[in-house]
Amino acid sequence: MAKQRLQKVLAAAGIDSRRNCEELILSGLVRVNRKVVDKLPAFVDPQQDVITVDGRTIRPAPKVYFLLNKPKGVICTSSDPEGRRKAIDLVQTKERIFCVGRLDTETTGIIILTNDSELANRLAHPRYELPKTYVVGIRGQITGEQVEKLKKGIWLAEGKTGRTSVKILRRGHTESLIKVTIGQGLNRQVRRMLAKVGLPVKTLTRTRIGKIEISGLGVGKCRPLTRAEVAYLEKTTQVPA
Repeated sequence: MAKQRLQKVLAAAGIDSRRNCEELILSGLVRVNRKVVDKLPAFVDPQQDVITVDGRTIRPAPKVYFLLNKPKGVICTSSDPEGRRKAIDLVQTKERIFCVGRLDTETTGIIILTNDSELANRLAHPRYELPKTYVVGIRGQITGEQVEKLKKGIWLAEGKTGRTSVKILRRGHTESLIKVTIGQGLNRQVRRMLAKVGLPVKTLTRTRIGKIEISGLGVGKCRPLTRAEVAYLEKTTQVPA
């Protein structure tokens, strides 16, 4: 296994936040293979090295992977000073998990939660552009011209968006329903793209991440990812040899 930063391993094992784990290391309370490590950076192999904190042996946490159908009003951060309900609160596990990417407070749908930071970093990396599909309720009647603009890419502050798949599910005079698939993961990207072509979003639900679908998962419910789904995510984000 590739070596990792010592404070990252301690945080993943539930010792404390990464910042506080750095302080533990600098205080001389951490030993690796019986030797005090009190300087940073320090790298360890959590599968091979014996790590202790103040005399207590740290064992690597088992990796867990969950899929959550996030309800409206739930946030995707690990802490919140306002005390709002968090996505991690809806998943029953003893491990310290976090969201892979984010859905804004008003957006519902599937999000992956895990304690596997290595896979999470790869999933969030722009080079892989794992497609994400959303079902969007919009105000007004969408036109063919607006669809073409979305498909070709929209200029946002970060630059032009990549090519987008758009399918009209229902077209009405006051409301329409469309399916949008994007590869990028810019902040509030779908809402901003639609706003640029004059289509205010009424509802937004993410229904698919790559090949992983929301099907059968009720709002507010979660389930572990299957072995096949985890293997798919790992294969999709493999670095080419």
